[in-house]
Amino acid sequence: MNMAKTFILLAALTALFMGLGYLIGGGAGAMVAFVAAAGMNLFAWWNSDKMVLRMYGAQAVDEASAPDYVRLVKRLAHNAGLPMPAIYIMHNPQPNAFATGRDPDHAAVAATTGLLEMLSPEELAGVLAHELGHIKNRDTLTMTVTATIAGAVSMLANFAFFFGGARNREGGGAGLIGTIALALLAPMAAGLVQMAISRTREYSADQAGAEICGKPLWLASALEKMESAARHVPNAAAEANPATAHMFIINPLSGEGRDNLFSTHPATQNRIARLRALAGEMGRAQGRPWG
Repeated sequence: MNMAKTFILLAALTALFMGLGYLIGGGAGAMVAFVAAAGMNLFAWWNSDKMVLRMYGAQAVDEASAPDYVRLVKRLAHNAGLPMPAIYIMHNPQPNAFATGRDPDHAAVAATTGLLEMLSPEELAGVLAHELGHIKNRDTLTMTVTATIAGAVSMLANFAFFFGGARNREGGGAGLIGTIALALLAPMAAGLVQMAISRTREYSADQAGAEICGKPLWLASALEKMESAARHVPNAAAEANPATAHMFIINPLSGEGRDNLFSTHPATQNRIARLRALAGEMGRAQGRPWG
């Protein structure tokens, strides 16, 4: 997804936020919502990594505490031409991972204990290369800002039911039907925008990760295992913060066993098919040496 399209989608999220602000406080409410959105974006720009890592209880590790994990990331980061990111572990049985940070110089990679325990070293390399692909593509800031605004839209929609109704009774609102419609549809629309932003970025990170580790089938095998396990292992932190679900490599909400109409992830089988096709294109090339 090019940056212009991403900018348009983020602008749409901001417009939704302002629309809900208008329902609550008219023109002044819309302006306050705009200022609030700008403030949230600035806050997310500076604190995106700390905010999300704290949300998931991630703990920093180094070569002394997690030598294999850290050395693998270091090798992959060298292959990708990236600075070494901060490395974290989330104590969670669901196999999953995400990357965050405002730019490659201030990035972090976090993997769950379930991921580190389940995958082979080759499959883990594929997953971590995918996360480094997000960092290299500079997706991490956009994904965190999207989560921040989408979460705020959902929260503000709840207020719109009450305060928007009060404005309608005073004759200053957009109408009862309009209030209810926007309050109901705004979170759904925010979910669709998240989906549009995230899906193409996942495909791009899959390709970048395959190029970084040199073996697309490593990631394909990992995705197949993770998809199956995630459907049976709930991620309580993600369920409590669904606006951040698009940051993970596999949908963390699937542990509930329910279908998600607004899933922010492309179908895993489609991702696997693309990786297998990419492996065919790369032939038997070994990629960069692993020495």
